[in-house]
Amino acid sequence: MRWQGQTLEANDGALPGLERAGLMRSVRTPEFDGVTFHEVLCKSALNKVLEESAMPFRFTVNAYRGCTHACRYCFARPTHEYLDLDSGRDFDTQVVVKMNVAAVLRKELARRSWKREHVALGTNTDPYQRAEGRYRLMPAIIGALTESRTPFSILTKGTLLHRDLPILRQAAERVPVGIGISLAIHDAELQKAVEPGTPTPRARLDLIRAVTDAGLPCNVMVAPVMPYLTDSTAHLDGLLSAIADAGATGVTIMPMHLRGSTRGWFLNWLASEHPALVRRYRQLYGRGAYVTPEYKTWLKARVDPMVEKYGLGGRSEHRRTAAGERELVGAGAAPDPTLF
Repeated sequence: MRWQGQTLEANDGALPGLERAGLMRSVRTPEFDGVTFHEVLCKSALNKVLEESAMPFRFTVNAYRGCTHACRYCFARPTHEYLDLDSGRDFDTQVVVKMNVAAVLRKELARRSWKREHVALGTNTDPYQRAEGRYRLMPAIIGALTESRTPFSILTKGTLLHRDLPILRQAAERVPVGIGISLAIHDAELQKAVEPGTPTPRARLDLIRAVTDAGLPCNVMVAPVMPYLTDSTAHLDGLLSAIADAGATGVTIMPMHLRGSTRGWFLNWLASEHPALVRRYRQLYGRGAYVTPEYKTWLKARVDPMVEKYGLGGRSEHRRTAAGERELVGAGAAPDPTLF
C-alpha cells in the first residue's frame, strides 16, 4: 500500500490497550492529517449483543474503532477507553483498523453452530468513514455474509457507500439486506460544527436517493434530535420533507442521549458554542443520560404529524428496526468490552 514507509513503531508500552488488541503497526499519512491508524489483527469478528438488550439483532461486526466523523454526540466514544485511549480527541484521531476482519468473519460464519442470524454493521463506529476508502474492508465483509446466506444491515453517514451499491444489490438477491442512512441535521452550518468530519446533508440526501434507485430499502435515522438546536418545527419539517423527496422508505426519530464521557465532551462544546443552552440542558437531562419522559412525549407529538404528512412510515422507538442499530445500541445496551 502507498503508506509503506509511513510506519511508526508502537511497541514502546505507550498504548497497552492496543498491544493487547493485537497491534501490528501504527500508520500516519499526509492524506489524513492528524490521524493515526492502528492496524490490528482481531481474534474475532462477530460480537454477540447482550441477552438482556432490546436490540432487534443479536450479532454485530465492527471493522473500525474510533471515527474521523468526530460527531460531538457520538455514544460510542466511551468504548475507546477500553483501549487506554480517551473518548474525546483520541476517538476522533486514533482509529483502530481490524485488518483481518473479513477472513476471521468468514471462518466464524462457516461454523456448524452458526444459525445465519441477522448481523448489524455500523453499530459502534461508521463502516464507511473515510478510512474505508483506503482499507476497503467492507466489500469482503459483505461478500462473506452473502456467501454464508446471512442477512445483514448497514447504518452509515458515509457517502462512500455509493461504491458498494452494486455488490449490495447482488447481495440483496440472495439474503435480506437493510440500509440505514443517519441524517439528523438539515442546517449545513450546524452540521459542520457538530459533525465536522461527515458528508454534508445534501450529499447524504443524494445517497438516500441512490440507495432507493438501486432497489434497496432505505430507512433514515433522524437521530439524535438535539434539544433547542434541531427540534424546532421549521427544522424538523424541512428535514423530513427533504428526506421524503429523496425517496426514503421510512424514518426513525429519537432524542439525543449523552452516556458516560460523551456527556462531558458534548457539554463542553455546548458551553463554548451555545453557552445560553447549558443550564437548559442540565435541567432537561439532570444527572442522567436521557431526556425527561415529558420531552420525549412532546417530541413525539411534534414529529408524528410530519411523519404521516410525508408518508415516512411512522417508525418510532418502540418499532425498532435493524436499520437503526447504531443509535439503538447506544440507547439500550452497554458497550461490549470484548472489542477484538
